[in-house]
Amino acid sequence: MKLKSFLLRYYPPGIMLEYEKHGELKTKSIDLLDLGPSDKIATGSFDKTCKLWSVETGKCYHTFRGHTAEIVCLSFNPQSTLVATGSMDTTAKLWNIQNGEEVCTLRESRWRLALLEEAELENHAKRIFKAMTGHSGEVISLSFNTSGDRIITGSFDHTVVVWDADTGRKVHILIGHCAEISSALFNWDCSLILTGSMDKTCMLWNATNGKCVATLTGHDDEILDSCFDYTGKLIATASADGTARIFSAATRKCIAKLEGHEGEISKISFNPQGNRLLTGSSDKTARIWDAQTGQCLQVLEGHTDEIFSCTFNYKGNIVITGSKDNTCRIWR
Repeated sequence: MKLKSFLLRYYPPGIMLEYEKHGELKTKSIDLLDLGPSDKIATGSFDKTCKLWSVETGKCYHTFRGHTAEIVCLSFNPQSTLVATGSMDTTAKLWNIQNGEEVCTLRESRWRLALLEEAELENHAKRIFKAMTGHSGEVISLSFNTSGDRIITGSFDHTVVVWDADTGRKVHILIGHCAEISSALFNWDCSLILTGSMDKTCMLWNATNGKCVATLTGHDDEILDSCFDYTGKLIATASADGTARIFSAATRKCIAKLEGHEGEISKISFNPQGNRLLTGSSDKTARIWDAQTGQCLQVLEGHTDEIFSCTFNYKGNIVITGSKDNTCRIWR
C-alpha cells in the first residue's frame, strides 16, 4: 500500500486517506470527533493536537499536545475520565480530561531492541522482538471496552494491541492479518474483539487470552468497516467490493449478504434495536437494511458525492450521513 494524500473533512470532523494498492486508488474515512461526558466533545486534528470542547458554549477546555504527527482517531473511556488519541506517529496516548495532562503513551520502549541489535541477533529473532515492542505503523483505530479497563489499537503495521488502560502496559498483541487494519472493537460483554483488515477478512479474538477464535471470509476486496450489534450477537462487515455481510457471532457463519450498492461501502452500523443496518457508499447513497434477511428497505438519495460516514441516533429513528460533497444530511 502506498499512501497518496490526506483529505480534510469538515463535517463530521474527519479525514480521508487516499492510497494506492495494486495500481488502484482507494480511500479510507476516519472520524475525528467523539461525544464525551455531558456537554463535552473531543476533536483530533492535522495540527497534532486534540481539543476538548463545550458543546453548549464552544469553549475549549484543554488542548492536548504531545503527538508528533496527525491525530486520526480518538475515543472517551466509559467513565468519561480519559480520552484516548491515536496518531500517524505510531503511538496512542491517554489524557486526563479534568486537568488536561497526559496519563501515558501506549508504546513500549525500543531501547532494548537497540541493545539486542548491537549483539547482532539473527533477523528472525529481531522480527519477533520488534513485534513485542508496540506498533511500528500508524495507529488508525482505537476503542475502549465497556468496563474501561482495556483499550485496543489497530495499526497499518497489520496488528492490533490490547493495552491495560490503568497502567499503559501491553496485555496482548493480535497477529494474524496480512494487511492494514481498518477497524478494531470489543463486543458488549468484553469477551470478544473484532478486527477488520484490508486483507479482505475479519477476525474474532478471545479478549482474555488474545487467541484468534475465527476468521470471517467471503468478501472479494478490502474490509473497510465492521461492527457488532448492541447485544454482540451479530457482526456486520462492509467492503470495497460493494457488499456488506452479516455474520452470527455464535456460529461465525454468514447469514445474509447485502447487495445493491454500486460502489465500495465505507461505513456500516446497527441501530440500537439491532434489527436494522445502515450503510454508506461511494455511490453517493446510504441504505437501510433488514438485519435478519438482508433485504434493502430504503435508499437514501440526495448527496452529490460519496458518503463516508453514517449513523443512527440513540433512539434509532433518525439517520445522519456525511458526504464528500461537504454536506451532512439528517433523515427522519
